[in-house]
Amino acid sequence: MAIILVRAASPGLSDAVRDIHHHGSLQCSSLLKRRVPARRWMLCSLRYACLGLEPGEIGRTSAVYSSLAVNPAGEAVVSSEQKVYDVVLKQAALLKRQLRTPLLDVRPQQLDMPRNGLKEAYARCGEICEEYAKTFYLGTMLMTEERRRAIWAIYVWCRRTDELVDGPNANYITPTALDRWEKRLEDLFAGRPYDMLDAALSDTISRFPIDIQPFRDMIEGMRSDLRKARYKNFDELYMYCYYVAGTVGLMSVPVMGIAPESKATTESVYSAALALGIANQLTNILRDVGEDARRGRVYLPQDELAQAGLSDEDIFNGVVTNRWRNFMKQQIKRARMFFEEAERGVTELSQASRWPVWASLLLYRQILDEIEANDYNNFTKRAYVGKGKKLLALPVAYGKSLLLPVSLRNSQT
Repeated sequence: MAIILVRAASPGLSDAVRDIHHHGSLQCSSLLKRRVPARRWMLCSLRYACLGLEPGEIGRTSAVYSSLAVNPAGEAVVSSEQKVYDVVLKQAALLKRQLRTPLLDVRPQQLDMPRNGLKEAYARCGEICEEYAKTFYLGTMLMTEERRRAIWAIYVWCRRTDELVDGPNANYITPTALDRWEKRLEDLFAGRPYDMLDAALSDTISRFPIDIQPFRDMIEGMRSDLRKARYKNFDELYMYCYYVAGTVGLMSVPVMGIAPESKATTESVYSAALALGIANQLTNILRDVGEDARRGRVYLPQDELAQAGLSDEDIFNGVVTNRWRNFMKQQIKRARMFFEEAERGVTELSQASRWPVWASLLLYRQILDEIEANDYNNFTKRAYVGKGKKLLALPVAYGKSLLLPVSLRNSQT
């Protein structure tokens, strides 16, 4: 739930993209106040689509996810929020069921690995995590060895998947290549890993109640990046954010574990993990507006841009105006709502898993502060958290990780 996918080239991994293009495989060695325009979609959300809520009001808002949206023809359809929540419910039910039933010992058996091969595979995953997510890697060192290695394996698979469409060889990737990558994923879950990095994840899957659906959904997000560069409304953007980042939270909860003393429902912990993934991706989008524009992409709700008197042309021109500032304030407000939702769930995790999650949450949320400090110029200035602020955030995150779960504190009052 706290693995941060850095959209950057990865030496040692990017070269592998060519392999999947040519051979269908990766070689390890190549490593909402709501205002609704009459002709646009209306999201009937009680939680996340309402930008008129103040952050402190979120906890008093109904915990029911919206189930309907109304399209321009006036027809009721299932919203993206509800579709994703259905996945959350399924994942939570699976975790509860499998925690009651011991997992079968299905270890990788069809990979010709040298002695200590799995140990080396996990070590390589750790090296990649350390290189590209240093702060998160540091936090994982507080976890038990088994959980730490599992999170590294998940991180590496997510990074390799992200590299397919955002790495230096992304132009070579086709929908067919992603189909092959998904087939390889199915083999991996069946205990037939292709290379040593796959083997690490395959072994992890045999040790924790991890479901394949979030992994498939992430690949679907990569397909979306190949065919879509605009999002009509937040309903569409929400689904994209789930695909490419919310899925990470769903993958990770079974490994992170829920604190034995927690009184929270499994569903609420998964919902918080999802919220953190959405918050992180919305932050990525707001930070990278200029960079994405230079690639011809606009990951902002088109209807909300129009409501603010803005268009794609304004983004491509890259001029900070009062209209842009006001628009960005609302977008940042939404992202912070998701971060607040995520906070309550972090406290319910196993104590040994909380620190890295808190660290990434606090650091990523500070990116929003930096966008504001840059006077909302995310066209030519990249918002980043300096090393000093990062270091200051780590003890704060550690202190928060020692607090009792919110559900337990509430039950004692």
